[in-house]
This record gives sequence, structure tokens and C-alpha cells, in this order.
Amino acid sequence: MSLENLSDTLSNLDPDNIGSWPLLLKILLWLIIMVIGGAGVHHFKLSESIAKLDLKAKDEASLMGNFEEKAFQAANLERLKTQMAEMENSFGALVRQLPSDTEVPGLLEDISQLGVDSGLEFNSIGLGAERIVEFYAELPIKITVKGGYHSLGNFISGVAALPRIVTLHDFSLQPLADNPSILTMSIVAKTYRYNDREE
Repeated sequence: MSLENLSDTLSNLDPDNIGSWPLLLKILLWLIIMVIGGAGVHHFKLSESIAKLDLKAKDEASLMGNFEEKAFQAANLERLKTQMAEMENSFGALVRQLPSDTEVPGLLEDISQLGVDSGLEFNSIGLGAERIVEFYAELPIKITVKGGYHSLGNFISGVAALPRIVTLHDFSLQPLADNPSILTMSIVAKTYRYNDREE
């Protein structure tokens, strides 16, 4: 079919009688109508549904991640409960090592007795100002003693071995002017108590 024949055929087409058109043109017309119809359906009907589907797919991935996390926690629940109970027991044991207000005089007595048993002579022992730190309170005890080197070592070992938590800070050693074999030691022993209320 030449270009002139095609031009004559197109000019002689009767739009009211499509059935008389050549088969090739009918197929081409149906293809054009289907493409336009498909594009219209996609634009006006399917595009919103596809966007919703994409959103649901993202939600599904997020929910699946949450489900896997919850499933892992559920599978390990007994082990986590056991760990929590162990941690509570450990914490309780540590809290029991922290003296309460009423035990501080007994602690001072224990420290004094340790010094006497170690062969030391106390120049002074006194409480400092209490300081609140998070869930515990810190109470410094300022101690000045004199005695031999080994006696001081025994005293410090004894304080470290007390059943309650006592830490030693800021020590200084000075020999006596008239007897260099005797040392004077100043030290700060800090004891702690559990602060179970807001202060």
C-alpha cells in the first residue's frame, strides 16, 4: 500500500461505519483506545491504590520487625526474669552493706577498736558533713593516728575488711620529729548509706 493509497483510504473512511474500515486500521484504533483507557484507569483508579499498597508494604515491614523483637523477648522471658532476680539479689546484698543512720556510731566504734588492736594511738576521729549522691549518701570520717609502719598497715587492712563498705582517701604520713620510727597518719574514711527517700 503506497502513501497515496493510504491517504485516499484515510480520507474515504466513514466515522459512522467503522465496520467497513480495513482490518489493520480497526486493530490500530482498538489499540489506541485500549492504551488511552488503560492510562485513564491507572491514573484515576489504580494510582491511589498502588500508593496505599506501597504504604501497607512499609507498615508490614515495620510490624514484622516489631513482631520479631517481641518474639525474641517472649522466647527469652524466663531467662530475663532469672537475670532480673539475680540482679535484684545482688543489689540487695550491696544495699545491706551500706549502713543506716543508726549504724554509724557502731562503725566508729569498730574503726576505733581496729586502731587499738593494731597498736595505734588516736589523735582524733570525727565525722565530716554528709553529702547526698544519687541513691546513696556519703559520710566522711576524718582520722588522725600515730604508730609504727606495720601497725598502720594492719589498721588499713582491717578497715578494708569491714563487712560494711568503707573507702579510704586523702592520706598523708609524717614521721614524728623526736622519733622518726613513729608515723602520724591523717586519712579520710568514707562510709555510705542507702538513700531510699528523696532528700
